[in-house]
Amino acid sequence: MRKIFLVFSLLSTLAILGLSIFSKQILWGFLLTGPLILLGTYDMIQRRHSIARNFPVFGRLRFFMEDLRPKIYQYFVESDTSGTPFNRLSRSVIYQRAKNVDDSVPFGTQLDVYQSGYEWLNHSISAYSPHEINHNPRVMVGGLDCSQPYSASIYNISAMSFGSLSENAILALNGGAKIGNFAHNTGEGGLSDYHLQPGGDLIWQIGTGYFSCRNKDGSFNEQAFGERARLPQVKMIEIKMSQGAKPGHGGILPARKVSEEIARIRLVEKGHDVISPPTHSAFSNPLEMVTFIKTLRELSGGKPVGFKLCIGNKCEFIAICKAMKFTGIYADFITVDGGEGGTGAAPQEFSNAVGMPLRDALAFVHDILTGFDLRRHIRVIASGKIITGFDMIKCFALGADMCNAARGMMFALGCIQALECNKNTCPTGIATQDPSLIAGLDVTDKKVRVYNFHKSTVNSAVHLIAAAGLKHPGEIHRALIYRRTGPNQIQTYAETYPPVQSGSLTKRPYPPQYENEMNISSEDTFRPQYEKIMDLASVDNV
Repeated sequence: MRKIFLVFSLLSTLAILGLSIFSKQILWGFLLTGPLILLGTYDMIQRRHSIARNFPVFGRLRFFMEDLRPKIYQYFVESDTSGTPFNRLSRSVIYQRAKNVDDSVPFGTQLDVYQSGYEWLNHSISAYSPHEINHNPRVMVGGLDCSQPYSASIYNISAMSFGSLSENAILALNGGAKIGNFAHNTGEGGLSDYHLQPGGDLIWQIGTGYFSCRNKDGSFNEQAFGERARLPQVKMIEIKMSQGAKPGHGGILPARKVSEEIARIRLVEKGHDVISPPTHSAFSNPLEMVTFIKTLRELSGGKPVGFKLCIGNKCEFIAICKAMKFTGIYADFITVDGGEGGTGAAPQEFSNAVGMPLRDALAFVHDILTGFDLRRHIRVIASGKIITGFDMIKCFALGADMCNAARGMMFALGCIQALECNKNTCPTGIATQDPSLIAGLDVTDKKVRVYNFHKSTVNSAVHLIAAAGLKHPGEIHRALIYRRTGPNQIQTYAETYPPVQSGSLTKRPYPPQYENEMNISSEDTFRPQYEKIMDLASVDNV
């Protein structure tokens, strides 16, 4: 589009010159084309709006249409409490936070408080002033075997790979993390130069493709991992078991996005589709998995190592916990990704109908770790459409220590949900490898917006914590969050998700809600052992 505008400017200039020579009506030429040329030139040199930089003059039509958007439509979209958090918080509010603009709203509550699904936090009469509590709460990640624990922010950038995202997007995200002293997850696409350049803290994600630490056959390369894992910017290592947007399905990077640079970073071949396997080749059962965790911790020099998964078969997670309990090898953290998590490209059925939603998964993981008496050793990170401070509070109530966000951070970069992520034509220069589009995303401006969004969202959570009469996210519990389940029915999270007692899964009888999964799970396999139920049934009959 920049090229089109330059051609238009050149032709307009020639037309003006022609008019001046043959008809001496140069003024009319300037009146017709001059303002457009000036506006387009300004659009190309300004840094605040990626759309206008990439699409001079024409890009402004989007801003014009947004201003004309019917307010009633905006109200109903934002009032739909049954949908996703993006329906409850418009993009404009996220943009305001990213731009460090007041995001308060006029005219009171804009949600239907009597609609099923409405949630709220119980406040305290003896609330704290926000100035009385820490505005930058931190969580220490690192268990008994970790020699380099990491003090993490309660809100960090979730996994997004270079290749899926552009170099400027990665630079801006990590630059914002550097300014705000929070962490940036690399995604499974490998450890790129753009992750390292700004100097922000990194969580290096190791997926099934082992990008940046693989052999030619796709297997794990210990030497390549060790060299990169010891870099000072790398603070934690995350093994990706599955992701919420497409659990049980490998990641896909289309060939048109696999440039020579991406091939070098990922250690793959240029110009070919890069498809991650659905499962890991470095281990095949829970015991081997926890041994792999120990190996990565040693190779990284004692840094925190954990894993990320979307909960599917409950017995599989229980099997991992049994393996940790059996070997004494614990993950330092577990990232719980809800089935509502996002991605640049995934089969529709996987996005809509596979994987446990975050709220249910988070409560389950926390309770199972508590039941095995492992919770005190392991931090829990929540991931999946966590946009607002209240979203964070709900996750803390269900057992999370920290939260990750991808969509909110992308909106802070300027994402407009053009839904072109999988086509390499993202108009904002975020989810593309097209140099002409990437140039529209100004790193200097956008990294500050990422920082602003993080700061404002954490600040919102801190204010809510203070309103509840608490001083730290770790003090929030399930009884503080209420949810309307019907016209005249209300439940607390504690009623919806009854907690289990610490150590209750280490001896019989097991809590009734987990008895079946406990009986069919084993530390030496991920597969459910249904024959064990048959054996137990036959013994009972005797």
